[in-house]
Amino acid sequence: MTREHVPLPPLVCACASLRRAARAVTQAYDAELRTTGMNPTQFTLLHFLSRFDEVSQGEVGELLAIDTTTLTRTLEPLRKAGWIRVRSGDDRRERRWSLTPAGERKRVEVAPHWEAAQARLRARIGAGRFQSLLSVLAVVAEAVRDTGETDEVPRARGRRRPDRAKRSQ
Repeated sequence: MTREHVPLPPLVCACASLRRAARAVTQAYDAELRTTGMNPTQFTLLHFLSRFDEVSQGEVGELLAIDTTTLTRTLEPLRKAGWIRVRSGDDRRERRWSLTPAGERKRVEVAPHWEAAQARLRARIGAGRFQSLLSVLAVVAEAVRDTGETDEVPRARGRRRPDRAKRSQ
């Protein structure tokens, strides 16, 4: 049975629209990278680290907008594979990451798959829209970062919101 192509409606929420697009794009890149043993986030980290001699974990998280827990969980398998290395910074709590020669070889090996995913998306939306998309997404990330809205907000666990508690009584 063939699924009928149904155009996606615009969503009124920027967050929902960005998340829907991110999921769709991630699925396309995942499919392209599947045979490499690497996911898009891991490749992004190798590519990012290839641009620096060494960078702190805080800087990586800030520039890629990845929270500390997720970043640690993503970097560790790359370290175990020998593709990146970590050392303590001047402050023992600081972790500084760099790409190893094996990591550079892996990045070069995976790059054609990533480039194929990029080319496919560029072809589907057009080169001009693709470049505009990259620019607009950088503006959006910068705008949110500048307002401090990306700071982690502690959540109460196992508690009902006051407005919900009243309804259940």
